[in-house]
Amino acid sequence: MDGFLTIDRASRRTLKTAIHCVGVGLHSGRRVTLVLRPAAAGTGILFRRTDLGVEIPARFDRVVDTRLCTALVAADAPQARIGTVEHVMAALAGTGVTDAIVELDGPEVPILDGSAAPFVFLIDCAGTTALNLPAPVIEVLRPVRVADGEAFAELHPTGTPGFEATLTIEFPATVIGRQQLSLRLTPASFRGALADARTFTLAEEIARLRAAGLAQGGSLSNAVVVDGPLVLNPGGLRRPDEFVRHKLLDVVGDLALAGAALSGRFVGHRSGHALNNRLLRTLFADAGAWRLVEGDIGAEGAAVSRLPVAAAPAIA
Repeated sequence: MDGFLTIDRASRRTLKTAIHCVGVGLHSGRRVTLVLRPAAAGTGILFRRTDLGVEIPARFDRVVDTRLCTALVAADAPQARIGTVEHVMAALAGTGVTDAIVELDGPEVPILDGSAAPFVFLIDCAGTTALNLPAPVIEVLRPVRVADGEAFAELHPTGTPGFEATLTIEFPATVIGRQQLSLRLTPASFRGALADARTFTLAEEIARLRAAGLAQGGSLSNAVVVDGPLVLNPGGLRRPDEFVRHKLLDVVGDLALAGAALSGRFVGHRSGHALNNRLLRTLFADAGAWRLVEGDIGAEGAAVSRLPVAAAPAIA
């Protein structure tokens, strides 16, 4: 288990300067330019399709598709879609960025190497700066659970502020099998335990995915491919349990669509994008299960604000 450190979110944070990269979409196969831009306090994370002139807030209620990725759509422009947002969302959440604009000239966030590490690198190169507003926090007040067969995802209150997570995965491929990971989300734990874990797939699924119009940009340079006991990538795995680490990275990115940092504990078994999104929708459908507070969610030696500041999941 990773060290249970804490994250100081006393202030909202944004980027010091804009920075960009170019890559291909994992599922679309299209070449896309992504630009991370600073944003004013209170903006939140906002996606912008520069080719369509459409903006989409990074929120759970804008999720339109969860097949092998998390995709957002504009409320008033259903043709404006942005796929595979989870890795850049995880990087922003994991580095404490609360306000930023993510510009794209295509329908999907570039997959880069299949992990969140390249986005963390971009954020580090741009630098971050504190804004003069307290960071909002969504506190889980009572347990919430969603399930699909044996798979489930839960959120629980915790005795201490912050976000903790435990995830178990189980796959028939012997090189994956059953894996479990627990951590408390901090900039250090995100960078050290999750950021470089890559997306993965089973070799026998690739033809089916491509026939369905998915994984058009997938390759051994941006995904781990597993064939029974074998990892087909020439460099092998970055860690023996890279698979569960990536799935937990996805959890961080999907739950970042809450609109603010969560204070609570996530417990999941074989949870994916669909259950992660259903979990947020179930949480916010129960007004007694959460409250919005502002300030610090657990910096050592600092007081924690418990002042309710609003009663809406979307943080504008």
